[in-house]
Amino acid sequence: MGKEGRTAPVLALVLNAFVWGISWWPFRALQEHGVHPLWSTALIYAVSLACTVAARPRALAGWSRHPLLWLLAVAAGLTNVGFNWAVTEGDVVRVVLLFYLMPAWSVLLAWLLLGDRPTPVAFARLALALAGVVTVLHTPGSGWPVPRSQPDLLALMGGFSFALTNVLLRRLNDVPAESRVLAMFGGGSVLAAAVASYGLVQGTVAPVPALPPAGLLLALVLALGFLAGNLALQYGASRLAAHTTALVMLSEVVFASLSSVALGAAALAPRVLLGGALILAAAAWSAWPARTPAAAGAQ
Repeated sequence: MGKEGRTAPVLALVLNAFVWGISWWPFRALQEHGVHPLWSTALIYAVSLACTVAARPRALAGWSRHPLLWLLAVAAGLTNVGFNWAVTEGDVVRVVLLFYLMPAWSVLLAWLLLGDRPTPVAFARLALALAGVVTVLHTPGSGWPVPRSQPDLLALMGGFSFALTNVLLRRLNDVPAESRVLAMFGGGSVLAAAVASYGLVQGTVAPVPALPPAGLLLALVLALGFLAGNLALQYGASRLAAHTTALVMLSEVVFASLSSVALGAAALAPRVLLGGALILAAAAWSAWPARTPAAAGAQ
């Protein structure tokens, strides 16, 4: 594909990364209106689900023939529950960095589910990513660098679920794209609503309040933004090599970091910067293409 032919797909992926990178702000704005991020997630994916079914009603037909779509729905749902909840309540940069441990989880899940035995290079990338996570989680004067807050745990769960989503998409590559998209939108909406409902019963999640016009408009813009971002991802990822897609998507970290620091939602301590550099280096390494066929076979 020539340079001109690559420009539009790359810009589409940058749009998707931008939507995810700044999504923390509208989620927090809706929370200020009394809407828990779980309810917001359920709402935005319900809108996307309705649009998908209206545009591609045949997407429902694939569910009876491909039971793995149910697992894809759960994995995609947990991804959104973890990331959206964590990025609303935690330090944005810290959450995004922990979420991007995803390439490390992918090594292990591909081994278990796809039979892709890790090579020494893959284990080296895994070790680099884990070193970054330990650095991010370590607090001076504390004990073992383990997750110590709900946003930490949610970010790690979201990243693991995202890795599982990607592995399942590889397993389901012969399933029509609209069925896979429907599973991901459905999982995001239903699972977020289910967790929110459980929290409502337990008294930890407030019911959805009556939103003013500004809140309704913000919710609609967020829903349309996620829909546009997903369509951009489908367009860009289908026209570029997988390693190019992965590298471009790392721009999400840049968008999230710049916006959150500018608006006071994150703090860039030297320890976080160092750990983030290690995590991003591992992610970029995993996405970098081999220079020769022989090198590709070795990795």
